[in-house]
Amino acid sequence: MTFTLIFLAALALSVVMRYWLALRHIRHIRAHRDSVPADFADRVSLESHRKAADYSIAKTRLGQLGVLVEIALLLAFTLGGGIEALGGWWAGLLGRGLWQGAALILSVFALTAAVELPLGYYRAFGIDARFGFNKMTVALFFTDLAKQMLLGLAVGIPLLLGILWLMERMGTYWWLYVWLAWMAFNLLVLAIYPTFIAPLFNKFTPLADATLRGQIEQLLQKCGFRAEGFYVMDGSRRSTHGNAYFTGFGKSRRIVFFDTLLERLDHDEIVAVLAHELGHFKRRHIVKRIALMAAMSLAGLGLLGWLMDKPWFYHGLGVATPGIAAGLLLFLLAMPVFTFLLQPLMSFYSRRHEFEADRYAADHASASDLVRALVKLYNDNAATLTPDPLHSAFYDSHPPAAIRIAHLMSAGHGR
Repeated sequence: MTFTLIFLAALALSVVMRYWLALRHIRHIRAHRDSVPADFADRVSLESHRKAADYSIAKTRLGQLGVLVEIALLLAFTLGGGIEALGGWWAGLLGRGLWQGAALILSVFALTAAVELPLGYYRAFGIDARFGFNKMTVALFFTDLAKQMLLGLAVGIPLLLGILWLMERMGTYWWLYVWLAWMAFNLLVLAIYPTFIAPLFNKFTPLADATLRGQIEQLLQKCGFRAEGFYVMDGSRRSTHGNAYFTGFGKSRRIVFFDTLLERLDHDEIVAVLAHELGHFKRRHIVKRIALMAAMSLAGLGLLGWLMDKPWFYHGLGVATPGIAAGLLLFLLAMPVFTFLLQPLMSFYSRRHEFEADRYAADHASASDLVRALVKLYNDNAATLTPDPLHSAFYDSHPPAAIRIAHLMSAGHGR
């Protein structure tokens, strides 16, 4: 009973804070909707600024609805007895064991995805379509969904069975073996994603622009970086949003441009954006994030190893029949409630990396080119220029536009 009260108190705190931050964000954006910030007045029209404000408010309101759905599902599965009922149902079909445990976890994930599907559909065909961003057909939306489901089953079932087997057979320190298996799985996915997974959803073609290729090769040579190839992704099939990224590691590293990005930016701006992404690699941000994920997952699994033998953990979350799968599932569902207040620390860590990557881009390309590119991307993607400062500090992985551009311009590299 005590743990139930602690769980409910933590849940209530997280819900109240999420709604309070969302309301602050909406009010702040609305209050600045009719005035373009002075630093952007000559580059962003009032019409575009208002569009970004309305788009951000619409997404935030959908997020509020998403919170209600998320909390309803969490309470239904835990204190509402959903996990206990599903576990008993699967036990009647499969008996107690690894397959019953895997079926329990997969059925909870499947039900969650089914309930949240209308929100994703509305985001694409309601909000994004209304603001001119969605390019997906309904057929492509559900084709993507089917591919994701099949891929998830093909990869998830063996992984889940392996984890449950390790939890059952490896004794007191099972969590260490699970951690090693989990990290090996993540590194494997990083290695095979560019060549085996990503092409299931998008078409990748070699970059044909010889002039741009030459500029990119000069940048890579200057920075001492090698890539397996330069590719253009057909992002315009789904959205008008643009991006560029590195993927893979070692010999499988690729540079990928959304076709929408190439349409919007000139060559110098593209090189500056690429220099920023390159900065993440050269400043070892990817390695640092993998190391942080490894440390957090090790700590989490160690905590789960301690909780697995505690009856109050199960009973406090509505499960009367303790078990390995039920314990793992409860941990996955409940842990975000207790770690919610760590979100601003993670956001701060990510924003610091963005500043470092911007500095690298300013040193190896051009700060002014990157600023022009960012303004175009903010404008084209309808990213608000006036987020609520507290909301941004809590959630945003990237610095607000005004602060980020001010940092770039003060770098003293406006070549």
